Amino acid sequence: MRTSLSAALSAVLLVVLAVLVPLSALSAWVDLELDDTDRYLAAVSPLASDEDVRNTVATLVTDEALKNIDVGPLQETVGRFLHETALSFTGTEAFQHVWDSANRAAHRAVTASLHGESGQAVTIDLAPVIEEVKKELVDDGVPFAEQIPVHRTSVTVLSADRADELRSSFRWLRYCGVWPAVGTVVLLVLVLGLASVRGGPRAGPTTAAVAGGGLVLGAALLRLAVAVGRDQVLDQVPGTDRNAAAAVYDALTASLRTTAWTVLLVGAVLAVGGVVGRSLAARRG
Repeated sequence: MRTSLSAALSAVLLVVLAVLVPLSALSAWVDLELDDTDRYLAAVSPLASDEDVRNTVATLVTDEALKNIDVGPLQETVGRFLHETALSFTGTEAFQHVWDSANRAAHRAVTASLHGESGQAVTIDLAPVIEEVKKELVDDGVPFAEQIPVHRTSVTVLSADRADELRSSFRWLRYCGVWPAVGTVVLLVLVLGLASVRGGPRAGPTTAAVAGGGLVLGAALLRLAVAVGRDQVLDQVPGTDRNAAAAVYDALTASLRTTAWTVLLVGAVLAVGGVVGRSLAARRG
């Protein structure tokens, strides 16, 4: 009877930890990073030097500029020149400032889209980039530069339809905040502590092994959730924006991937330590 009860409690502990790990990580991520402007910017600011982002920006700027420029047989040559100019600009400090400003506005769009009443696409407005490229061309005396239109040109990061699908989940995670993470740590400490103090010589190692297994399973589920979320988000992003959107998604979820690997390592250590400890206890008994 006692053996059956112990097995049942072990199964419950494993399942509870496997569920709490991804829930804790995602709710803390929404509360501490996605909802915080400074942390959001810290995550995406380095993308100003990302090759996919730079190429996407340069291509969009060039395509938008060519809509109002017609130089006949020289159109392709002018397009290449504009692309090279825009790409060169994305390597400057000025672009870094423009990128940060655009993403500060994008963060407001993120919070409005995921926590508001109606869905709207999350985009990064490249109008300031076009304006800076136009200014550079005008200063260089390029004849057709004045014809370049400066209006909202965006990179889509999250489509409106996908935002609608995610809103209820994000609201729930936001409401939970960091408390699931706190609860997970408290539960783990209490269970391991009680098993070591009140259980037999094998109870502590056995509980540690089960808890470790739960953490490993939870870490795997978290990593799977991040990967599935990536595919779903990018599925509805326009093809021209997909590489840049992928870079933004990966930057924002980097802390989740780090958390998954950290929990996986802790869980593996607990599981292996528990198995070894149980084996040693059995030999002594």
